Amino acid sequence: MAKTKKAAKKKGVAHRAPSKKAVRTKSAGPRLLARKAKISELKHIPWNTVELETMNPLLSRQLIVGGDIMIARVLLRQGCIVPLHSHHNEQVTFILEGALKFWIDGKEIVVNAGEVLTIPRNMPHKAEALVDTVDIDVFNPPRADWINKEDQYLRADEGQHASDRLWKQG
Repeated sequence: MAKTKKAAKKKGVAHRAPSKKAVRTKSAGPRLLARKAKISELKHIPWNTVELETMNPLLSRQLIVGGDIMIARVLLRQGCIVPLHSHHNEQVTFILEGALKFWIDGKEIVVNAGEVLTIPRNMPHKAEALVDTVDIDVFNPPRADWINKEDQYLRADEGQHASDRLWKQG
């Protein structure tokens, strides 16, 4: 047992290990600072009460944001292209209806209704809706670019994706 634990037991004080949320400072000594906790709250949200945002003629979405996680319901019309991109967020994609073809990690992967694709942080990927598709995407941490509407790669019209379509074919 470490000396600090023995000393604490002698004084009748319980020893606690630092929490996972503790951060060591760069200054000398083992002083710990607690991270500011993000506040989450209990919510019950029917999808039909969430704003449907039209990104382009083939793509719409709805967002619900929690403290450390975000869920998006994404509606893609057949032929919709989500251009090649990457982000620091881990992503889990669950296809409720339809099918998406992904170009990711040097592979083409078709994800059908009832299937899930997990995408690690910073992995470039793109997708195409093979048929009209309803997709649930979960991100950790939440996508600040989506929340702040700084996601121009999704807001482009179909003509702006022509070079991306050629890249995919070629």
